[in-house]
Amino acid sequence: MNDTISLLMKHRSIRSYKSDPVTEEQLEAIVAAGQMASSSSNVQAYSVIAITDPERKSKLSVLAGNQPYIEQCPVFLVWCADMYRLENAVQQHMPEAESYGDAAENFIVATVDVTLAAQNAAIAAESLGLGVVYIGGIRNHIEEVSDFLDLPDHVYPIYGMCLGYPNQEPGIRPRLPQKAILHRESYQADTTLEAMKEYDDTMVRYLSERTGGAKSAPWSALMAEKMTAPSRMQLKSFLERKGFNKR
Repeated sequence: MNDTISLLMKHRSIRSYKSDPVTEEQLEAIVAAGQMASSSSNVQAYSVIAITDPERKSKLSVLAGNQPYIEQCPVFLVWCADMYRLENAVQQHMPEAESYGDAAENFIVATVDVTLAAQNAAIAAESLGLGVVYIGGIRNHIEEVSDFLDLPDHVYPIYGMCLGYPNQEPGIRPRLPQKAILHRESYQADTTLEAMKEYDDTMVRYLSERTGGAKSAPWSALMAEKMTAPSRMQLKSFLERKGFNKR
């Protein structure tokens, strides 16, 4: 263990924040740390929008499913996959060439790029004593969010991130046993399913303790429920209209 690994192992999602502000210097340092994440071919296909205006945070809170911590946190970040600059580079230098910015490969590149940057930023924030929680609900009404943030074609919002000083001390949620995740030489299908059964027992105990017995479903049952419920089915058509994942 070292300080970096110790910090990573203490990650918790924070959903209650103190009123203490996040300074401009802190925000810029956090984003700078995000920018130092790995990027495929140095394309840096992402942008982040910082929202501090209370009315704008309130609007995004509603669009994200009425999540009050978006309003409460001092800064709400919206992380976006961004091919806009790259498409502009094509028009600037090779206007007669066909751009493949709308191909599935570049959709993956942009989505991975923004995720690496966001996670770097999250770790940087936690190193400063701040807390974060990712907000996938930003995709609930993705077209309205896109319009609200004036996102051009070739940019889409992938998730939000609340940022601020924690006003709670939640427990650390257990993760899958490492043998479910770490495979050696080839994928070990039987081992990962065995480990999943062990994790079911762990999560039953965890949920029961956390909720005073009100919830005790195994993880696999929760995941089965999630996988069989349609969610945000509008995303494919929205992404195509924005110029992503068309071929």
